[in-house]
Amino acid sequence: MKVRNMTNNHRSVPNQYEITLDNGDVVFQSYNSVIAIWSARGKVQLDKNYWDYSKTTGKYRNLFLSETKKETQAKIDNGTYILADLNS
Repeated sequence: MKVRNMTNNHRSVPNQYEITLDNGDVVFQSYNSVIAIWSARGKVQLDKNYWDYSKTTGKYRNLFLSETKKETQAKIDNGTYILADLNS
């Protein structure tokens, strides 16, 4: 497992983490909550309670997924992204 802080303007951002697991999955964690998991197979899961928790979480979620909130919402709506409880 490898953990790194996300960056903004080439500066490390506290409390925003990208975690690469040994199986190749990549996890976005904001503070103590898992927000998204991008599997090595290309599937994305978002936490049903926290994926759109705050402006800051949204900003770094957008960077992690390389898309806007509108694009993320469309992928949730069409079933491309799965909402799940990632923090239980």
